[in-house]
Amino acid sequence: MANSKRTLFLKRRLRVRNKLRKVNAGRLRLSVHRSNKNISVQVIDDVKGVTLAAASTLEKDLGFVGKNNIEAAAKVGSVIAERAKAAGVEEAYFDRGGFLYHGKVKALADAAREGGLKI
Repeated sequence: MANSKRTLFLKRRLRVRNKLRKVNAGRLRLSVHRSNKNISVQVIDDVKGVTLAAASTLEKDLGFVGKNNIEAAAKVGSVIAERAKAAGVEEAYFDRGGFLYHGKVKALADAAREGGLKI
């Protein structure tokens, strides 16, 4: 019996997160979520259970509401780098979840790196 796309996504997400938790214990996490219409990212402190910074295409001031393309992902990546710096975050590990590191997710990560965030 073939696995559904959702099942494969959930397995991939668990595999990625468990591996990252082992390697990057105690560091902050830059978590990405991508839907069909939007993309969002958060800087999370798992020890305290607190979100330190967040950015999304749902924010009207970014001008990309309801858009999920590479340009919007790059803009969100640069905004999260600015907000993370303002919150005192210099480095975090990149948690792509179950999403493949390609296209929009890659554009977001590259923009965050160019903004000065070490991921």
